[in-house]
Amino acid sequence: QVQLVESGGGSVQPGESLRLSCAASGSTNSFYTMGWYRRAAGKQRELVAIITNAGTTYADSVKGRFTISRDNAKNAVYLQMNSLKPEDTAVYYCTANYVVWGQGTQVTVSS
Repeated sequence: QVQLVESGGGSVQPGESLRLSCAASGSTNSFYTMGWYRRAAGKQRELVAIITNAGTTYADSVKGRFTISRDNAKNAVYLQMNSLKPEDTAVYYCTANYVVWGQGTQVTVSS
């Protein structure tokens, strides 16, 4: 069973950037879809971005600010987050094929 471990979260001010990483314990080549979801306090989990061999999909709220990428050679997926806003504050989760999930990493955006 592949395990996913997120890293790169932290506390930043509005307008700053963070890069989240998700490392898989095994090969990600067999996972058609890799992605990032987030859950803010008191809210349901929501899609942030996904990446497949066919391309990428982003939530409207992060389009133009976030970029998802994957490196199958390193068994990793990344989320570059620029121009962060307070409403981006959440626990961010990595997923592989919506079957395997990481434990999450906290992102806090506050002045």
